[in-house]
Amino acid sequence: MRKVITKKDVSITMISLFFLILSFLAMTNYILKNNNVYYSLNIKKPIEEKKEKDWEFELPINGSSGYSTIDIKLKKDNNINSETITTIKRGVSFTILDEKDNWWQINYQGEKGWIDNTFCMINLPDIIPSIIYDASNSYSSLFKSSGYNIPNITDQKLYDVKMYNYRLEKDEFVMPVLYPMAKKINEAQQLALKNGDSLKIYESYRPRETQRSIVINLKELTATNVEVYNGININSWSETWFIYNGLSNHQLGAAIDVSLVKIDTYIVKEIGSYTYIDITNYEEYTMPSPMHELSAQAVTFKYGVSPDSKTAWKKVPLVDNITEGAVKLQNYCVESGLTPISSEWWHFNDLDSKDMIKGSSSKGDYYLSGCSSQKINK
Repeated sequence: MRKVITKKDVSITMISLFFLILSFLAMTNYILKNNNVYYSLNIKKPIEEKKEKDWEFELPINGSSGYSTIDIKLKKDNNINSETITTIKRGVSFTILDEKDNWWQINYQGEKGWIDNTFCMINLPDIIPSIIYDASNSYSSLFKSSGYNIPNITDQKLYDVKMYNYRLEKDEFVMPVLYPMAKKINEAQQLALKNGDSLKIYESYRPRETQRSIVINLKELTATNVEVYNGININSWSETWFIYNGLSNHQLGAAIDVSLVKIDTYIVKEIGSYTYIDITNYEEYTMPSPMHELSAQAVTFKYGVSPDSKTAWKKVPLVDNITEGAVKLQNYCVESGLTPISSEWWHFNDLDSKDMIKGSSSKGDYYLSGCSSQKINK
């Protein structure tokens, strides 16, 4: 007699198949990626990227910390001719409340008003919390040259940006960049996440005083250590390729030093009605050199081209010892509109943001002060 297959039989078969697949994934610790939905066997539910949303980042900008790169007027309304309430000092934090065109409504030390955000930076952890942040210069600088410690720099705390973040409810590094650059970094991170990778940012804004200290101490080391000198001055390279003596893009808020990791495990966290990925375990990709190795070991291209050109680097071949991780990192960043530099695999500029503030009085002559990030309640 022919057996009649019932709906119950089909259901049992499908359930068995599901648990067979789940068992296989558990053995491989595999992360499923299905378009915009990411699953991990280490969490109870998936995180979904909403198809339609009224914000551009993983979390909305409302309640995040901002910093102006220049002293700027706080206006009563969102137009330049409006009444001035007070002057916001460069580097001092404020809370972003709302956005209209190129204006932010903010709370600055209890005063509410509007500022033109052209010259303003936004704190990346507040809006892209899935990125791993590790401001090593804030606790133990990694800067070396040919593997040698740079006196007064290596292992030193060069500035302090580790602060309590009320939005994330934890101590976190303050990592601001100019607002348009933040959008490109977010795009690069989303590209990385789709492949099970994540950005790991070591530095964004760097005070001018810190930059000068690195320059001076590296120069002194180079003058007394032949190996360090030869490691820098090889082929067409020189000290200025690795630490610029003038006003760096780091001081302008238009540069990041970043690496790439492969995600092992993560959890999904909730803030108000929003969810985001919090990476709990990862493995950093092998790169051509350690982070902040100031020598020819760190170069990306076979010879140097102007860091102010958006396209010159495309005509130069990669160095022979380039790694898979460095190539993937570069692809994520350039696809999102960032520009690599020849001498450091980790350094990416946003030349559009730099051009936008050209002619401003921003000199990076300040340290970041405070974190004004606020909780999301909805």
